[in-house]
Amino acid sequence: MDNLHTVAGETAISLEIKKSRFIAHLVPIADFRTTLERLRERHKKARHFVWATRQLNDRQQIVEHCSDDGEPRNTSGQPTLKALQGQRLINAALITVRYFGGIKLGSGGLVRAYNDAAQQAIVEAKPIPLARLHRATVRIPYPQIRHAEYQLQQHAISVLGKDFAADHVALTLQGEEALIAEAFARLGSGDPIESEPADGH
Repeated sequence: MDNLHTVAGETAISLEIKKSRFIAHLVPIADFRTTLERLRERHKKARHFVWATRQLNDRQQIVEHCSDDGEPRNTSGQPTLKALQGQRLINAALITVRYFGGIKLGSGGLVRAYNDAAQQAIVEAKPIPLARLHRATVRIPYPQIRHAEYQLQQHAISVLGKDFAADHVALTLQGEEALIAEAFARLGSGDPIESEPADGH
């Protein structure tokens, strides 16, 4: 499991090839289903929603899945998955939305297009070593919640859950440990009340 990398938040890029538009979203695996649903709702006129996922199961084995979503077999899902494999990304999902521009790209053209979209999203995301990914729980007073969410977004920290109490919100976060500390130093909210490696080790 050495040298595995992951992502702490969502990254999106867009490119156009022969009038077809490819919009790639790279997200933590925990956000995969909700992101796919959100993209289907947002891009109702899109032709395809191609995706690939890689994650560690409870036995620390790598589990992989992909979908061509109507594109010719092995021209889209597999190239997307290979991009994740090539960069040793884990606990991540990559979804590429395609708007068909009226010009067929052919099998080779589709492979290159989906690979290029995936690679650009990965480069833009700046993956981090899996060992540096942490989860933390913090309590935020209600008057600070909007500012807190802004700081989390700026530091590429994902919010995995919210627990509402009488005078505060307890946020379960996932991100690079140093960035979590930096975000909350800016907020003046003190240290996280709980913190542990994201993989539980």
